[in-house]
Amino acid sequence: MAENRIEKHLKELQERKEKAFITYITAGLPNMAATAAIIKAQEATDIIELGIPFSDPTADGPVIQQASYEAICAGASLKKTFELMKSLREEGIEKPIIFMLYYNTIVNCGLEDFVRQCKEAGVDGLIVPDLPIEEQEPLRKALETEPSVILIQLVSPVSGERIPEILKGARGFVYCVSSMGVTGQAADFHREVLNYLKSVREVSEVPVMMGFGIREANDVRPMKDIIDGAIVGTAFITLMREAGFDPQAAREYTERFKRELSEL
Repeated sequence: MAENRIEKHLKELQERKEKAFITYITAGLPNMAATAAIIKAQEATDIIELGIPFSDPTADGPVIQQASYEAICAGASLKKTFELMKSLREEGIEKPIIFMLYYNTIVNCGLEDFVRQCKEAGVDGLIVPDLPIEEQEPLRKALETEPSVILIQLVSPVSGERIPEILKGARGFVYCVSSMGVTGQAADFHREVLNYLKSVREVSEVPVMMGFGIREANDVRPMKDIIDGAIVGTAFITLMREAGFDPQAAREYTERFKRELSEL
C-alpha cells in the first residue's frame, strides 16, 4: 500500500517522540491568495486541514460557519481550492494537507472524478464529518484507485462499541472529537474524555489526534500521555480574523503552540 505524506510525516514524528500539531483553515477566507500565504507561513504545523466552504456545515460552530459563508460570498469553490492546491505543490510545498468537507460536495463532483482531482492536485487525505462508517463504501471504493489519498476516520465520545469497527483498516490518524456538539466550544471537555481517549488508544493502530475546543497546548495537558497530537480550528480562525489574516500571526502562533506542545 502506498505511503502518503500524512503517514510518512507521522511516522517520522513518532520516531522523534514528537506530538503532531494540526490546524484547520477555511479555503478562500478572506480570499485564496491569503489562504495560500497562511498555509506557507505555517512551517511549524505538521498537517493542515483545509476546509472546503459549504452552505450547511452541520458539524461546525458559528465561527467556522461564518468563515464558510464569507468564503463562498468571496467566490471560493471546490474548483478554486483544487487550483490553490496545484499551485502550492508546484511551488514545492510538501506539507501534508487534508480536505475537510461535506459529502454532498464530493457527490456533486462525482466520486471518481473527485478522487482523481485530489490525486492530481496533491491532496493527501479527506475528512468527511457527515459520512458515517455505514455509508463509506462508495467513497472507499473510489479511493482504492488512488491509495496516496486516504480517508481519515472520526470518532466521538458516543461512538462507544462502534469504535473498533470505525477504526478497522484506518489510515493516517484517528480524529477524536473531544466534546459533544459542534466545533468551537470551550475547552471544558466531555467528563469522560480521558476514558474515551483511552478506549480509542487501546484499539487504534494509527496515531490518535484530539480536536474540538482546543485553543492552547496546555488544554491537552491532561491527555498528553494518551494522544499523539492536537487539532486547532476555531481558535486559529478567530486568531487570523483578529490579526487581519496576517501570515506572520499564523507563523508566531503555530511556532509557539508546537513548542509548548513538545514541552508538556
